[in-house]
Amino acid sequence: MVANSLVRRLAAVAASVVLIAGSIGLASPATADAPQLSNLSHLDFLLDDVTPADTAEHTTWRLAEEPALVMPWTYADARDGGTFERVGGGPLDPATGYWGQGAYNADDVARAAVVYLRHWTQFGDESSKQSAYELLRSTAYLQTASGPNAGNVVLWMQPDGTLNPSAEPVELPDPSDSGESYWLARSLWAFGEGFAAFQESDPEFAQFLSERLTLGVAALERQTLSRYGEYLTVDGVELPAWLITNGADASAEAVLGLSAYLNASPDDERVRDATSKLAEGIAALGSGDARNWPYGAVLPWAESRSIWHAWGSQMPAALTEASVVLADPVLLRPAVTDSAVFDPILLTAGGPDNGWNPAPVDRTQIAYGVDSRLQSLVAVSEAAGLPGLLDLASLFGSWYFGTNASGAAVYDPSTGVTFDGVAADGTVNRNSGAESTIHGQLSMLALDANPELRDRTLGLTTVVSREGATVVEAESATSTTGKVVTPESTWTGESQYSGSGYLELSRGRSATFSLGSATAARLITPVVFSAANGKASSLWRSGYVPLGLLKHGVGAQGVTAVPGALLPQSLPIAAPSRSTTVSVTAVTGPVKVDALIVRPLFSRLKFAGPSRSTELVHSASAVTQRVSVNAGGGAGTLTSYDSRGVVVAEHSISGVAQISVKPGGFAIVTKG
Repeated sequence: MVANSLVRRLAAVAASVVLIAGSIGLASPATADAPQLSNLSHLDFLLDDVTPADTAEHTTWRLAEEPALVMPWTYADARDGGTFERVGGGPLDPATGYWGQGAYNADDVARAAVVYLRHWTQFGDESSKQSAYELLRSTAYLQTASGPNAGNVVLWMQPDGTLNPSAEPVELPDPSDSGESYWLARSLWAFGEGFAAFQESDPEFAQFLSERLTLGVAALERQTLSRYGEYLTVDGVELPAWLITNGADASAEAVLGLSAYLNASPDDERVRDATSKLAEGIAALGSGDARNWPYGAVLPWAESRSIWHAWGSQMPAALTEASVVLADPVLLRPAVTDSAVFDPILLTAGGPDNGWNPAPVDRTQIAYGVDSRLQSLVAVSEAAGLPGLLDLASLFGSWYFGTNASGAAVYDPSTGVTFDGVAADGTVNRNSGAESTIHGQLSMLALDANPELRDRTLGLTTVVSREGATVVEAESATSTTGKVVTPESTWTGESQYSGSGYLELSRGRSATFSLGSATAARLITPVVFSAANGKASSLWRSGYVPLGLLKHGVGAQGVTAVPGALLPQSLPIAAPSRSTTVSVTAVTGPVKVDALIVRPLFSRLKFAGPSRSTELVHSASAVTQRVSVNAGGGAGTLTSYDSRGVVVAEHSISGVAQISVKPGGFAIVTKG
């Protein structure tokens, strides 16, 4: 089975480590009748052959008969002339040819298998079937097959097939197969989707994948699920102790595979039990609403109440798939809230940022984050019967085609290259490694599977306007009787101060911050460090208008890195539109103010292209209010949704219009 794909890959690689990438960023978006967006050329280029040893702990399907395995190189660095060089992780030792980490890693091997599986099942492509087969064999080889670490996965492999279980810099767990991990979760994702895909065409291979998935589940049972029913104390809140690496993000990727497996093998009670327990744990990390942190999002990490990141944020997709296969509608509820409430906030604030910790401190955006949002919205829309979420999905998907901080396309359908990311200042990382390529392709496959969504997405290439959450650093106070504190590190171990540090106010001390001008009321959310069992409190005003009294304290530290938590606390009263400043006085202290998250009561954005546009308005109001939309005029469709994504009203419009928006709900105007 290997020979045919070797011919295909050799043709793509041409015995070279470069790929001519063409004119990425210059390709015109496809039209409604355009060919498919998915293009596996660059991912094919990343693939290489390796012949590792066959041992008791590391072996795979038909390794004696087919000794060569296929692995994607981890990185592809941009070179002159639109070419790329395949490279490994960490520094290269010229004497040994080894990388500090390795050439190939289990995370990318497993996720690349998912790409080829979906491409094969979606398009019937035999070469993709072959590549999926090879990558699943490689994923299984990296899984430890026997001994005390059976079921776990070694993360790194060198170019000659030597495993590197203790990479430099050190990864945790170390050795990488000594405990639960992201790479175990992603291997389960691949095994589950692989079993479902091969069940009919190659039942013997599917059975092997089932055995490897079961081996992985057994590892979870002794390492993760053995803690089922136990809870972690997290700054006064009880959160589930049985998630993989205490992460809803890692657990979500496992649940995607386990759900796919269960859909094909519904009578496997062991897998059903694991899926149910992990999904229950993921759902428990959803909280908040349109006004209050984390704004309805499912948080990724059970060891912090203070961080959210777009990368790996497939929790809504996983909850949705589990809800369907387990026939448990309760699991769908936090997925809907994450999609219908948090995603509009994220979009109007700037898009799928790498880190809200809890202020948006890392505004770099990568394909992994975009794809996680896109995949989740598509899944929730289908399962919950909420077509309006597809409009939100199109807004995220258009990131690939120009609605990012650079204003340029970062995916090229003619080559399959997805750039590695866009910084907040618009700088593009023009490398194109495995992770970006993989998640770019997963997004394109999702768009290809839904032509209407694809057309909406491709029609949006430009950010016309955006008015959403902004950050005012506390250190920038226009006047204060407090003191600015600059810690040695802004990272606390469980959260991160934005800017250079924070403003500390002892009792009676005050500060005033500039908000700038506005045409509408704004919701002010101070980000304040709340001490464990703290008694601090603060009074906030805008001019003579009182906005609220906040108390700053959390419960017992528990498993978190430091006592206390850096948390956003929204003021109950919005600052009036005429207000240009907000002030705070410490009633009891010390009050440690990191920043202010300032949000219009009605956040907005408008994306457009040559013949299409989408306008989004999201409400942070506590009551239903009428808002004006379509300021530029023109004919279109106006739809209002509540905070569950359910249609409230829909109208055809021909100019400026007004519509009532429910608390936490959103409205969308589509034209073209």
